[in-house]
Amino acid sequence: MSVSAHRIGVLLVNLGTPDAPTPQAVRRYLAEFLSDRRVVEIPPLLWQPILRGVILNTRPKKSAHAYGLVWTEEGSPLAAITRAQAAGLQARLGAEIEVRWAMRYGNPAIAAEMASLQAAGCDRILIAPLYPQYSGATTASAMDAVGAALAELRWQPAIRILPAYYDDPEHIAALKVDIERQLAGLPFAPEVLLLSFHGMPERTHKLGDPYYAQCLETARLLGEALARPDMRIETSFQSRFGRAKWLEPATDAVLAAEAGKGTRRLAVVAPGFSADCLETREELAIRGREQFLEAGGNDYATLDCLNTGEAGMAMLEGLVRRELGGWI
Repeated sequence: MSVSAHRIGVLLVNLGTPDAPTPQAVRRYLAEFLSDRRVVEIPPLLWQPILRGVILNTRPKKSAHAYGLVWTEEGSPLAAITRAQAAGLQARLGAEIEVRWAMRYGNPAIAAEMASLQAAGCDRILIAPLYPQYSGATTASAMDAVGAALAELRWQPAIRILPAYYDDPEHIAALKVDIERQLAGLPFAPEVLLLSFHGMPERTHKLGDPYYAQCLETARLLGEALARPDMRIETSFQSRFGRAKWLEPATDAVLAAEAGKGTRRLAVVAPGFSADCLETREELAIRGREQFLEAGGNDYATLDCLNTGEAGMAMLEGLVRRELGGWI
């Protein structure tokens, strides 16, 4: 093996997606995702019979239908957008740095992309989990996969990790600019802007996971940055699953309650997601709209995530260049 190459790699990492909007592909994806001890902290002896005997025999068909509603010619929204983010970052950083992307669950796999970077001569790799807020179920799980990949290598690259950027001024500024741009393009003026973060079991917060506090801090800083006295800003948590108590208030409950108490114009945005995905394009944009309108609301809009917009890509470039300091 040659020792002459000293290239730098950047690996963008997001959560994951099935390979196709079919029950079979969704079953494979869910089996991997829901078997992660970081995601479901129930002992495997108790959890696996439930997962294999009930969930994987019922949920894939329903989830496949939901994926089918938002699937694109380029694949799932999350995969298509993350791929485009990597391409956009590559163009911004130049040919001296090799940019790849991977999914924690599904394809392309973290281990495969790390091997590809090393084969391209990268002996220094920045792992960039695209989660603004840290959670054991997201960032830590991604790093578990990185660690497992490194454990298989005799010659390991040097590794850096992009920290959570929930309160980073560049992140808040990018959200502010992009949200203001999208609000200005709506055909109505929202009375309420709902900041919907992905939910987590309340138990994780009590055990010391910082996710809940970081979500609230993002919401506080974003509210201050937007400074819109004409528009009330609320925070909620979506995607409840199972019988355990989850972080509250729940997004679906808030949508119904807002319409019930007289709110007629509402917009929702998901500042905990770096790219649009099933949870934003189906759960919020389709089901959320139905919930709000059925409860009495009139106008509803789901704003895009930062995705590959100028504000989001400039932020991503800034964060990555900062973490590459001393390497470039």
